[in-house]
Amino acid sequence: MTEHEHLQAITDIRRIMERSSRFISLSGLSSISAGVVALVGAGVAQHMFNSYYARWSARGGYDVSDYVYLRNGLVLLGLGVMAMAFLLGILFTYRKARKNGLPVWDMTARKVFINGAIPMAIGGIFILGLLYNGAEWLVGTSCLIFYGLALINASKYTVPEIRYLGLTETVLGLLNLFFLGKGLYFWAIGFGCCHIIYGILMWWKYDRKENLQS
Repeated sequence: MTEHEHLQAITDIRRIMERSSRFISLSGLSSISAGVVALVGAGVAQHMFNSYYARWSARGGYDVSDYVYLRNGLVLLGLGVMAMAFLLGILFTYRKARKNGLPVWDMTARKVFINGAIPMAIGGIFILGLLYNGAEWLVGTSCLIFYGLALINASKYTVPEIRYLGLTETVLGLLNLFFLGKGLYFWAIGFGCCHIIYGILMWWKYDRKENLQS
């Protein structure tokens, strides 16, 4: 066996071990699409806020029913953004897995899902409690914190860069606690800009290399 063949064998063994222990089918395009959807959602939310305060000024005061309408609209918008980002993530991950001949829903993928779902489920219940008690101003920062914790918890079974994205989201959520009036901006930065930047980096590091090899 030549030196080149020996190095190639080591590389193949390392690749097989990595595929068996880590979920590597996450696509950079999944993160980019999620970031774009989040920015669009933030823009729609800003428009809803502007319309709400315009109606406030026109009537000359606060109206409970109008506030409830705004709150419910923002909750539905958030759920819609999350669903769209999730569906696009599945689509791009499925395409990448098929291209590389890898299973989408294997044992490692289930570990990623379960470890990420636990903090997300706890965060979802916590946010429901905030809404029930009328603490809507803490929803945005809670979303960032629990989402970041979910990424950190799932990162041990996928690419290590996920951990850094999770830490970034968590730090943004904690900072948002001191600037609660700017929650929409932190939301747009965390779920929008950070996802796009991370997705581009991941595409450049992993997806581009795979495209060149194919």
